Amino acid sequence: MTTHKPHPHDSAPLHVTGAARYTDDVPLPPGTLHLAFGTSPVAAGTLTTLDLNAVRAAPGVLDVLTAADLPHANDVSPSPVPEPLLATGTVHYIGQPLFLVVADSHLNARKAARLAQIEIAETEPVLSIEDALKAGTTLEPPLTFQHGDPAPAIASAPRQISGRIEIGGQEHFYLEGQSAFAIPGEGGEVTVHSSTQHPTEIQHKVAQALGLPYAQVHSQVRRMGGGFGGKESQGNALAIACALAAQKHQRPAKMRYDRDDDFIITGKRHDFRIDYTVGTDDQGRIRGIEFTQYCRCGWSNDLSLPVADRAMLHADNTYYFPHVKIESHRLRTNTQSATAFRGFGGPQGMVGIERVMDHIAHTLGQDPVEIRQKNLYGPAPRNVTPYHMTVEDNIAPALIDRLAQTADYTDRKSKIAAWNAQSPILKRGLALTPVKFGISFTLTHLNQAGALVHIYSDGSIHLNHGGTEMGQGLNTKVAQVAAQVFQRPLSAVKITATDTGKVPNTSATAASSGSDLNGMACKAACDTIRTRLVDFAAQHWQTDAAKIQFTPDGVQIGTETIAFKDLIAAAYMHRISLSATGFYATPKINWDRRAGRGRPFLYFAYGAAITEVTIDTLTGEYRIDRADILHDVGNSLNPALDIGQIEGGYVQGVGWLTTEELVWDAQGALKTHAPSTYKIPATSDRPRIFNVALWEGENAEATIYRSKAVGEPPLMLGISAHMALSDAVAQTGDGTAYPNLDAPATPERILRAVNAQQGQPW
Repeated sequence: MTTHKPHPHDSAPLHVTGAARYTDDVPLPPGTLHLAFGTSPVAAGTLTTLDLNAVRAAPGVLDVLTAADLPHANDVSPSPVPEPLLATGTVHYIGQPLFLVVADSHLNARKAARLAQIEIAETEPVLSIEDALKAGTTLEPPLTFQHGDPAPAIASAPRQISGRIEIGGQEHFYLEGQSAFAIPGEGGEVTVHSSTQHPTEIQHKVAQALGLPYAQVHSQVRRMGGGFGGKESQGNALAIACALAAQKHQRPAKMRYDRDDDFIITGKRHDFRIDYTVGTDDQGRIRGIEFTQYCRCGWSNDLSLPVADRAMLHADNTYYFPHVKIESHRLRTNTQSATAFRGFGGPQGMVGIERVMDHIAHTLGQDPVEIRQKNLYGPAPRNVTPYHMTVEDNIAPALIDRLAQTADYTDRKSKIAAWNAQSPILKRGLALTPVKFGISFTLTHLNQAGALVHIYSDGSIHLNHGGTEMGQGLNTKVAQVAAQVFQRPLSAVKITATDTGKVPNTSATAASSGSDLNGMACKAACDTIRTRLVDFAAQHWQTDAAKIQFTPDGVQIGTETIAFKDLIAAAYMHRISLSATGFYATPKINWDRRAGRGRPFLYFAYGAAITEVTIDTLTGEYRIDRADILHDVGNSLNPALDIGQIEGGYVQGVGWLTTEELVWDAQGALKTHAPSTYKIPATSDRPRIFNVALWEGENAEATIYRSKAVGEPPLMLGISAHMALSDAVAQTGDGTAYPNLDAPATPERILRAVNAQQGQPW
């Protein structure tokens, strides 16, 4: 059996030896063109002069293109609302591409792009959530989900609590930056290699830019050095630019962003502000709650609407609200267009409700875990979400209890309180937060996948599917599925680059659905071939089909066992097809986003984390002392890969909520645009003690071998670190003031919160 075993990543030896080939590593022929964008130096205004004479005269420059030079669609948007590749008169943010330089080298292209004489009639930029609310700049009218009647429920509750939390954005900081290259073919065809999570979108956008049918554009991606959502739509501009230059000059064309360019041009995680009002009984049980979510979307739609939708869909997390209203405002600002990021809005919504739980506990003087447990989803009628979906497989109560017991939560809480009582400078904090994350694309038609499987006459297996490999181990998991069906060793299965010429109409590798969708599509293709082989063997060896079994030792046919390759050779000689496509569409889901009703998710993935921290009250600096995680991945396809995803997701979530701060100045320039000014977690920031365990149990839904998705849910385990820091801050006061710690909880914010607890001015 190859599934449910801890196999290593298929490319691990290539990764550690430096032999893994990424888009920027592919050797290109002499004469390849290199591209760079010239970008806007201001955040808002009208372009009045664009003098490119010095750019065209610069060393190595072959061509310079503006919007007026584009032959067809000037659009890179993943949404129905267009987003220009090159500005058409109005500029919307600092870093927006205005023109495209085509040169003989990467360096010459970048140098030339800086020589343009640009004049812009500036207007006052809208930069913050407050600016957008004042200016009334939105992407669409507010959206509301409601269940019950919260206003009177809150008003009649014994306790009313209100508050606000501001949650910053996050830079993807993938190891491999954005890059692409295009090679012109005969008859107007073009092949595009891109570091993208969405090869089909690349295909479509390139075809539209060139005025070609999709069939004439071949999109391919072997692997990415990380994506995290930042390569779902942000690679469109590079791929289109390369295809335009390649077709015009009939030469290969390549483009990659330097790290500074990547920071300044591409979108980030969405900033949020969440206001809340909640009514509870005297024991802390919620009777009614209202959320108002403000989402800073940047200058264009991109993927902001579904991101904001998912924030609403996760405003409940693991908790039941008898009466609830969630109102979402999608605000347009003169900043980079915010985009997909691991969790896709779910983390922001979840932070909001976890803040509420902490605030309730502080107000009532109760343990936050007890408040959380009192409000968990339970049996009917306490199992209906704010969007009217029934929670059918609620393991959260049992999972939280198990983690609290195995990690000694109660005993450690007492010991920390005693330690804090005798420590005037250093204070410790402890928090347990759960996760319930919905698995499926909320845009229903994206919940489909295809696969292509060949078995060659020597018995080797070739597999191609619509998902992309970005380091998460998707190819390994899907290969395990094929190996399992035929009972072959994993080494017998070869997966090649994701390719729109092999598997068409793919969905993005996103929404944690890569293994669910592509694993099932792969199994469907393999089952088709297996059925053909069984039918052939039954006829050829004159035996009952029920007596034919695939085993690790070969194929048992009645009382005889033959080698797998011998069966394949015999089938080939008898003209049996050894190739098949597979297709899978997620069942049961239906969703009306405007009505806020339906079943947007096939199932939920659960988890919980306990984080222990220590803060220095004199400086605001802190460390994470320990993290204990219990996470639900169903019947794991590959425990080693899943544990790696859980560890990495937790650390990335902690980084978002603690160290990773994006700062724009008053003119709209991003000041944190390099590793020197933007701090992702380092190895020294990891928990000193880091315990990760998998929940034992299989998925109640018929997913691939009853496994569950693992890509996004673990990121939200990092919320426990933020709540632990808030708990530590609370220990510095007399208990009367709630810390109100915003995110990211940088040392400066922690010191400010400590001073507020002690009644000191900042």
